[in-house]
Amino acid sequence: MNDDLLLTQLVKERAHVLRAVTGISEPAMGRSLVPSGWTMTRMLNHLAFDDELFWISAVLGGETRAIAALHNGWASEPMTGAEAIRMYQHEIAASDEVLARTDLNEPPRWWPPASEFSAPPMSTGREVLFRVLIETSTHAGHLDIVRELSDGHQNLVVE
Repeated sequence: MNDDLLLTQLVKERAHVLRAVTGISEPAMGRSLVPSGWTMTRMLNHLAFDDELFWISAVLGGETRAIAALHNGWASEPMTGAEAIRMYQHEIAASDEVLARTDLNEPPRWWPPASEFSAPPMSTGREVLFRVLIETSTHAGHLDIVRELSDGHQNLVVE
């Protein structure tokens, strides 16, 4: 598959995530509507820290800033919805810098120790990008559902 198409789709899915949370009230951002208990704010933390920071900046880019900042995004310190949106946007910008200088045919520049992450290393940057694209797309759909449950807003209406 053409790398430009993958990158373009990632941009679209990130925008989808941000559309799902734009204009929603602060209380709604922090309220769980699902049995697992996650909130829109926690989902943004997960996408910022576990996808953008971990997969792109740390694994793909091997950036020391990212590696030093790694933590479980679901367990991030509580923040407001607005702060979570800004954090996600910040990590997207950092990821875009990594992607701009990365040859996706090359292997990732860093892989976590097996004691912390038992999955086998991916062989190319393209595999990492596919992982992030799938994760971002999936969670964009999750956010759509929670948004509709919260205030009735629908991203896609099929009649």
